[in-house]
Amino acid sequence: MSSAEFSGILFFSSVLAGLLGALTGLGGGVVIVPLLTLVFHVDIRYAIGASLVSVIATSSGAAAAYVREGFSNIRIGMFLEIATTLGAVFGAYLTTRVPTEAIGIVFGLVLLYSAVASYKGKHSNEGLLTTSGLAGMLRLRGSFPCEGKEVEYVAQRVPAGFGLMFSAGTLSGLLGIGSGAVKVLAMDQAMGLPFKVSTTTSNFMIGVTAAASAGIYLSRGYISPGLSMPVMLGVLAGSLTGAKILVHANVKTLRTVFAVVIVVMGIEMIINSVMGKL
Repeated sequence: MSSAEFSGILFFSSVLAGLLGALTGLGGGVVIVPLLTLVFHVDIRYAIGASLVSVIATSSGAAAAYVREGFSNIRIGMFLEIATTLGAVFGAYLTTRVPTEAIGIVFGLVLLYSAVASYKGKHSNEGLLTTSGLAGMLRLRGSFPCEGKEVEYVAQRVPAGFGLMFSAGTLSGLLGIGSGAVKVLAMDQAMGLPFKVSTTTSNFMIGVTAAASAGIYLSRGYISPGLSMPVMLGVLAGSLTGAKILVHANVKTLRTVFAVVIVVMGIEMIINSVMGKL
C-alpha cells in the first residue's frame, strides 16, 4: 500500500470517528486509538499522539458550533477544565512508566464501564433546578434550546464532578482519548446536567485537556506528522458534520450508539492487549 492510499484510508476512517465523537462527546479519540492499533498496527503511543492532535481538532471544529447554538455551558466547562488539565499532565507523565499492554487493558475497561453507565442512565434532556453551596456560589447554571423552548438546569454534586474530571484528565493523558466518555458521564450522572449539555460541553473541554498532554507527547517524539495530519483533517470534517446532526438528534439514540460502539472497541482492546498484539 502506497503512502497516498494509506493516508486516504486513514482520512475517511477518521471522518467516521469524528462524526461519532461530535455526536456523543467522545472526541473521536475513543475510535481513533483502537482503529490505528488494531487495524493499521500502529504502535499505541504513536496512535495516542495522533489521537490527541485529532481531539484538539474535534474540539475546535464542533465546540464553536455548539456554543453558537446555545448548548455548551462555557462557565461550567472552564471550571472543570482546571481538574482535567492537571489530570492530563499527570497522565502524560505516566505514559512512559506504564507497559503498552497495561495501557490497552485500562483503555478497554474504561470503555466498557462508560458504555454500561451511559446505557443505564436516564434518557432525558431535563435539567435539575435545585442547587447546593458551590453551584450557587460559582453560578454553575444555564439553559439550552429544546423543542422550541429554553430548558434551565443547575449543576449538582460539584465536588464529585470535579474529582471525576481529574480522573478523566489522567485517562486523557494516558490513553489519548480526550476522556470524553468519562467527562460526559461525570456531567450527565454525577452533576445532573442534561445529556446534550454534557456532550457539547465535553466537546468544548476536550481540546484544552488534550493540548495539555499533547505537548508532552510531542517532546517525547510520539507525534508523527505523516500519521497525525490525515487523522486530524478527517476528524475535523466529521466533527463539523456531527455538530449539525446533534442539534436534531434523539438523546436515546445517541446513548445507544455511544454504548454499542465503545463496547465493541473495549472488548477488542482488552483481547489484543492480553494476547500481546498491541
